[in-house]
Amino acid sequence: MTVTELLESVRRVEVRTNRLVNDTMGGAYLSGFKGRGMDFEELREYMPGDDVRTIDWNVTHRLGRPFVKRFREERELTAVLAVDVSASSRFGSANRTKREFAAEIAATLAFSAAKNGDKVALLLFTEEVELFVPPRKGRRHILRLVREMLLFPPKKSGTNISHALGFLNHVLNRRALVFVLTDFLHADAGAAKGMMNRDVIAELGLTNTRHDVVCLHLHDPRESELPDAGLVTMEDAETGELLEIDSARHAVREKFSAINQTRLEQLDQALNRTAVDTLRLNTNEPFAPKLQRFFELRRGRRRG
Repeated sequence: MTVTELLESVRRVEVRTNRLVNDTMGGAYLSGFKGRGMDFEELREYMPGDDVRTIDWNVTHRLGRPFVKRFREERELTAVLAVDVSASSRFGSANRTKREFAAEIAATLAFSAAKNGDKVALLLFTEEVELFVPPRKGRRHILRLVREMLLFPPKKSGTNISHALGFLNHVLNRRALVFVLTDFLHADAGAAKGMMNRDVIAELGLTNTRHDVVCLHLHDPRESELPDAGLVTMEDAETGELLEIDSARHAVREKFSAINQTRLEQLDQALNRTAVDTLRLNTNEPFAPKLQRFFELRRGRRRG
């Protein structure tokens, strides 16, 4: 890709995502996350009207009268975009790859954060951490993140979500909002293709206790449905494994669909066990309406 083509690609993403933030969403993508980070400010006696959930029961018991904790809301939110750039992200059955799809979603979140005056960081990962850009503000910074998401050349082809999350837990000193954008197609040791092993589940749960984690599962429908294309050779992008199948046979297509439906159901069950909010986004559908609805439901649930 030439410099001119690069700039045009970045510019197209900026225009599309800015339109979503300004017109479709009104910059509301991240508003539901404000106030999640709180710094302890003081302890004082309970007054009528105070939220009973803020009562410090240890101090109350010790002093014989109710005391409440007061917190100061962190004015600044740090959003971290953890984007899977493994070999499977290069697949795309529509007019864009999963990596391009991830870049557009992440850019929308980044511009929304910038509109709110928040910092944004970027982590690109495969089976290792490929790139980490520390959190900063500003349009120039966001455009750099978009360039990296679209064009950074990863050294590895596999996927290790646990390692990526462990890295974030090490480098992030304060509570952050972490978006994990991945297709969850990985071959972890001891797990079938696309299944999360216990390490991934444990690391997601641990990260969610330290930060606010949202998993955005990027799914291409062609990964679950096999077309009638005769005898075809399929290659696993991350392992290089080849498989020859006769897609003209109805029974083969049915079995392929059933296997992948089971994979998605087991993935959903595993993610539910982590208590991490998760949304599946299909590459052949507009993501903005689903993302908007997801955040509205999440905001309402947390307020309730």
